Amino acid sequence: MKKYGKRYRAALEKAEAGKRYDLKSAFATLLSLPATKFDETVELALHLAVDPKQSDQMVRGRVQLPNGNGKDVRVVAFTKDPQAALKAGACEAGLSDLMEKIKGGWLDFDVAVSTTEAMKDVKTLARLLGPKGLMPSPKAGTVTDDLAACITELKKGRVEFKMDKAANVQLGIGKRSFGLEKLLANATAALEAIRQARPSVFRGKFVLNGAISSTMSPGLLLDASVFAKF
Repeated sequence: MKKYGKRYRAALEKAEAGKRYDLKSAFATLLSLPATKFDETVELALHLAVDPKQSDQMVRGRVQLPNGNGKDVRVVAFTKDPQAALKAGACEAGLSDLMEKIKGGWLDFDVAVSTTEAMKDVKTLARLLGPKGLMPSPKAGTVTDDLAACITELKKGRVEFKMDKAANVQLGIGKRSFGLEKLLANATAALEAIRQARPSVFRGKFVLNGAISSTMSPGLLLDASVFAKF
């Protein structure tokens, strides 16, 4: 039998295994669980009914969290105008020099963005950046000719989501320190974005199950009423 620490066992008792919560009650319960010494990330996870093997049933998109995600997002920009990108908040910007730095093994960033023009050069980094989920992509909104606006949105909490091979979508929606109302607003925005990403070819119930959790907490199952619009 798996052994849990005292704090986690106490959390399991309060979480009531098997109980399903509406969104507000789920966050209220999560915030009542024993806290850790660090500010835990709060995550939303959904299991979808779509077939991940079908290319026309892929679920991906992005959401601008109204209260940010509590993370200092490190953005690099591939551009011939590095000063504008740096002014917007990029931690590194450039083209050939930045590419050489990355080829040398530097990957100390969270998101990469690129201008359309620069992508003809940046695509040579696909084998380095692709497997780590760092390759700029038009579908993810990280290839754009308005880098300043894109960088600003990312720094303020724009989050990308993409269904995995098991038809799960999981994304961080903030920190435990945000409190009930901010987490609720972020979760509502994330759920709406995922609803809008529903494949047009798919018919039937879209979300099979959902839960919220923090870094060190058990998951709290969400009631079917949360997904009524799906």
